[in-house]
Amino acid sequence: MSMITPSARGKSSVKGGARKNETLRIYANPLPLLFLEPPPSRFRSVLGVLGLSFTEVVNPRCEGIFDPWTRSVWVTNARDTMVLWQRGFFGKGDLSRSEPSWLARQINIRKSGGKQLTSEEITAKRRAERQQFKLDRAAAIAAVAAEAEAIFEAEGRVIKPALSGPNIPSAATWRPSPSTVEIRDDTPSPGEDEEPIELEPLVDVEHLQLTLQEAFFLSWALDCLTVLDPHTAEPMSLLQIWRAFQHVHFPTPSLSSDLKPPLQFDNPFLINYVVYHHYRSLGWVVKGGIKFCVDYLLYKRGPVFTHAEFAMVVCPVYEDSEDQQASSLELHNSTPFAWSWLSTINRVNSQVQKTLILVYVTIPARSRLPLDILDSPACLEHYSVREVTLRRFIPARMRD
Repeated sequence: MSMITPSARGKSSVKGGARKNETLRIYANPLPLLFLEPPPSRFRSVLGVLGLSFTEVVNPRCEGIFDPWTRSVWVTNARDTMVLWQRGFFGKGDLSRSEPSWLARQINIRKSGGKQLTSEEITAKRRAERQQFKLDRAAAIAAVAAEAEAIFEAEGRVIKPALSGPNIPSAATWRPSPSTVEIRDDTPSPGEDEEPIELEPLVDVEHLQLTLQEAFFLSWALDCLTVLDPHTAEPMSLLQIWRAFQHVHFPTPSLSSDLKPPLQFDNPFLINYVVYHHYRSLGWVVKGGIKFCVDYLLYKRGPVFTHAEFAMVVCPVYEDSEDQQASSLELHNSTPFAWSWLSTINRVNSQVQKTLILVYVTIPARSRLPLDILDSPACLEHYSVREVTLRRFIPARMRD
C-alpha cells in the first residue's frame, strides 16, 4: 500500500476564476470510461441489495498508431484526442506544452484582440510581465541611487538608498502597463488600396502523443485504446503490444519477427510501467516530470486543477546483483548516484513546493523465474515498489 497521501495544500492551490465551473464540467470524468447509472426505482433498489447492478459502462474505443522511433503512440483523431485528454489527462499535444491547443492558438492569432488565451499564451504573458517588473524595479533602484549620489556631491550628506518605498515597485504594488500585456498580432493589416488577403482554412496538424506506459494502461487496464501497427495499420493484439513496447528499448527497435533479442527483466518499459500503473491505480494523475529533473509528477486531480504535489525519481534495484552485470541494457539510476545530484534535485523541487519521492522498483532475479514469463503482463506481479520521502533540511524553518 502506498504511503503517499494527498496533502491539504492542494485545496489552496485550486485555480479560481470565472472559468472554474466550466473547468469542473469539462474535466468531470477521471477516466475515459463512463459509468451511467439508470434512473432509480424500487425494483433496482431490491436488486442492488442482492449485489446486482444495471450500471452501463460506455467505452469510447479510441485508436492510436504505434511509432517505435519516438517510443510513443500517436492519436490523430480529434474526438479521441479530446476524450483522452479531458478524461484523465492522458498524453500531451506534440505542438503544445500539455493540452493539445495548437489549433486554438492559431485561431486566436488570426483574430484581432482575441480574449481567450491558451495555457502557452498565458505562460508567455506572465513571463513578459515578470521580466518587465524586474526591469522597472531595477530602473527605480538605479534612479534612487543616482539621486543619493547627486545629494552627496552637492551637499556632502550620505544617504543610504532605500530598496523599498513608494518609489520602488514591489510585487504587491506593481501593475503591468498596457503595452506589456498587449497580445501582438503578427498578421499584417491590409492597406487602403489593397484587397484583404483571404487566408487559407486552418487544418489541425497536431496529434496527441501517448507514452508507452500510458498507451498500455489504456489498452490493458481500461481496454479503451486500440493500437495500430505502423506498417500494416492493422490492430495489434495485447501480446503484440506488450512485446513491441519492450523491443523498442533495444538498440535497433523493429516490429519484424526476425532478429529480435530476448526479453529481459530489467527492460525500461517494465520498470516505468510498474511505477505508472501503481500510482494510476491509486487514483493519481501521473505525468512526465522532465521539467523538474524527475521521472514522474503526481497530481491529485489533474494539471488544470492543482500543481503536482509529488515528484518521483524511479530507482531500479536488482534482486540479484549478477543480473546487472550480465544485462545488455543500461538502466537510469540503477547505480548509486552522488549526493550532490540528489541535493540538486531536492532543492529544485523544494523551491516549487513539491515533495521528492525515491521510488525503488525491485527487479526479480533471473535465477528464480523463467524468461518465458516475460511474454505476458503476468510477470508484473513479481515486481515490487518501495517509496522513500526526502525533505530538504532548512535550519531557519526546522529549528525544532
